[in-house]
Amino acid sequence: MHLHLYISLPTKCMNKTITEIIKILKTSYPRAGCSLGHKNPFELLIATILSAQCTDERVNIVTPALFKKYPGPAEMAAAPLKALETLIRSTGFYHSKALSIKEASRGVADDFGGKVPAEMEKLLALRGVARKTANVVLGSAYGIAEGVVVDTHVRRLAFRLGLTKETDPVKIERDLMAGIPKPDWIWFAHALVLHGRAVCGARKPLCAECPLAALCPNLKNPVASSHRRSLPRTMIRGPVSRRRPGESRGPG
Repeated sequence: MHLHLYISLPTKCMNKTITEIIKILKTSYPRAGCSLGHKNPFELLIATILSAQCTDERVNIVTPALFKKYPGPAEMAAAPLKALETLIRSTGFYHSKALSIKEASRGVADDFGGKVPAEMEKLLALRGVARKTANVVLGSAYGIAEGVVVDTHVRRLAFRLGLTKETDPVKIERDLMAGIPKPDWIWFAHALVLHGRAVCGARKPLCAECPLAALCPNLKNPVASSHRRSLPRTMIRGPVSRRRPGESRGPG
């Protein structure tokens, strides 16, 4: 089902803050992009599904052998489920992920002529695909800015930086779409992911080294100076998701 996001307009003060955040991030991460290895939209779709509750590094170790044996949607759709489970086991949740990549491949092969669709609504019809995965594919495979990728790093940093007060990924995306200029939607999410990995970690953020420190509401609030006390618990430990793979955690 296609989700319509109702976007509220940011204040002038928030616009100024966002402009400064973007300026600093573009200095630090000017070429931020997707870190999931892929050669085509199909490989990116599968890699993104596998990245749920898993690091990109681990996914990038697993996918070369997977794509060598099953290079396209038809081949992966026809693959024995047990064979897929064996190949992707180290990414975690391998039973459900194997079923998701098999059925998503079947959907691409049977419903879309073997080509990963470049439309949000059609992507959401595939098993294991929610807005995060769809936005990754649209943005990094097709260059289409339909929305903003909200993974675990983006959720955490958007909350810390005061860009949202929400914890639900769909509502966070709505707030980011309202404040971030559309031409920056694709790049911005990748930049936040890189910054979250390198500087603004969940448990021990390196605030003294952070180029965004002057703009961070957490550092202006002594009660929240530890950062952890200002974050919902799911943004520290990460959610224990009951959703299908591809619907919660994103690249990272």
